[in-house]
Amino acid sequence: MNFVKINNLKQELDSLRPLPAAGVRNLDEIYRVEWTYNSNAIEGNTLTLLETKMVLEEGLTIGGKKLREHFEVINHAEAIHYVKDIVNREIELSEYVVKSIHQLVLRNIDDENAGRYRTINVGISGSKHTPPNYTVVPQQMEQLIQWYQQNKDHIHPVELATRLHFQFVYIHPFTDGNGRTARLLMNLVLMGYGFPPAIVKAESGLRLQYYETLEEASVHNNINPFIHLITECIEESLQKYISVVK
Repeated sequence: MNFVKINNLKQELDSLRPLPAAGVRNLDEIYRVEWTYNSNAIEGNTLTLLETKMVLEEGLTIGGKKLREHFEVINHAEAIHYVKDIVNREIELSEYVVKSIHQLVLRNIDDENAGRYRTINVGISGSKHTPPNYTVVPQQMEQLIQWYQQNKDHIHPVELATRLHFQFVYIHPFTDGNGRTARLLMNLVLMGYGFPPAIVKAESGLRLQYYETLEEASVHNNINPFIHLITECIEESLQKYISVVK
């Protein structure tokens, strides 16, 4: 994969460091809302961007919307806070971190399964991919973390984060909340390398493209379209960061 444009944008962002505190705070708040809204909307949450902002910033309950949808917003924002803390403290990615993120994602929604690998076999709606038998999930997750540790210093951070995301959803280790957790893990890796989070937009056709490229990787073993899609999302985030802090 060609990461020349991303490398140039990242170099430009790094040249502006230390980033102005006020600009960073503003970006953090924007991304907290946008990342939460889009990641939830991809999974079918019907709260709008503005409604998501009102739930997070005003603590409001939106009439006519499910309680679960409100918890999905609150939980995701708390998971972002946890991910940022992991990055700031330079804590290594581990199965404990994965389970902790998932526990936050499903808190008050499915406490029985939050942070616990699935103990049943599952299918993925609309996909030809069948996740592995639940009995091998612990072993495959252990192997995934080992793969990450072995490759983190040898492949480009964007490819590393994207492949981790794909392999995670391929294993589908939890009964629910895999997509949100995968995107949080992907951005944990990216942010650890100094990149802003990649936001996969739920609108403008990207949601369908996101699922199609994951399907292409799962069924036809061709991950390049998915890496390309995520690369474009990261480029957009880098350009936004640069324009705000300049």
